[in-house]
Amino acid sequence: MLRYVVTRLALAIPTFLAVLTLIFFVVRVIPGDPATAALGDYASQEAVEALRERMGLNAPLYVQYFRFLGNLLRGDLGKSLITGKAISELVMHVLPYTLQLTLSAIVVGAALGVPIGIYTAVHRNSLVDYLGRVISLAGLSVPAFYLGILIMLLFAVKLDLFPAVGGGDLHDLKDNLSHLALPALSLGLIMTTSVTRLTRSAMLNVLNEDYVRTARAKGVKERVVILRHALRAALVPIVSIIGVWAANLIADSVLTETVFARPGLGKMLVGAIMQRDYTALQSVMVIYTAFVVIVNLITDLVYSLVDPRITH
Repeated sequence: MLRYVVTRLALAIPTFLAVLTLIFFVVRVIPGDPATAALGDYASQEAVEALRERMGLNAPLYVQYFRFLGNLLRGDLGKSLITGKAISELVMHVLPYTLQLTLSAIVVGAALGVPIGIYTAVHRNSLVDYLGRVISLAGLSVPAFYLGILIMLLFAVKLDLFPAVGGGDLHDLKDNLSHLALPALSLGLIMTTSVTRLTRSAMLNVLNEDYVRTARAKGVKERVVILRHALRAALVPIVSIIGVWAANLIADSVLTETVFARPGLGKMLVGAIMQRDYTALQSVMVIYTAFVVIVNLITDLVYSLVDPRITH
């Protein structure tokens, strides 16, 4: 087990470094000069060159790259070209909102998707199964931003149950949860559709296995057969799809935070792109990369708990 964990950690480091390198070069090929974007199109050439020198953009590319890695190792994300504030301070202000939204959506997606998938598999070809498959297929076709707007119209505008926009006060639990409900539901329902379909398929693959039939022949209660025998064998693909969606939800939060005018890394990323804030854009992309690598690492470690054979 320990060897498996160490191996996965060792593989995560070069993956993270490779993506960081890609981010570094992609940001630098984006049209537009960061110094000109910070000073405006009417700034003098002398002022632009002075700012480029201060930002280190006149240094050779390899020097910029190693300086970039060195700053990351020290936890220095630089300063925003627009506000002049440290990027780390801006990130720490909005990071809790994004983490709340992502984790809540994962809970909603797993809590709804897994039971529904199990139920439709057990009642295969019933009316409930057909209805669940149709709804799941329709859910996969709905964009995150469109579903968010529909949910906002229903629960915030028509029923007036929850606030439509904003992130709420982090120090006020009731206010915070009321602002979190609709965005989390929007992302969670999209995840539910995929988890439901894959859970159903995984369960159908194991329900006709010999050990399941043997358990039933021994008189084991159906609930025990489903949960202890069939579900345990089907957990690996279920954990896999939850891990994939955990990474996807980090990206989908960009649209959801924009629709609900909610503070977060997604809204910060959009703002950096619109304002051509070169430093903020690069920093937020690095944080998103770290999230995805961590989620994939956690998923691999959960595999080893679900199926001990994986560690071998």
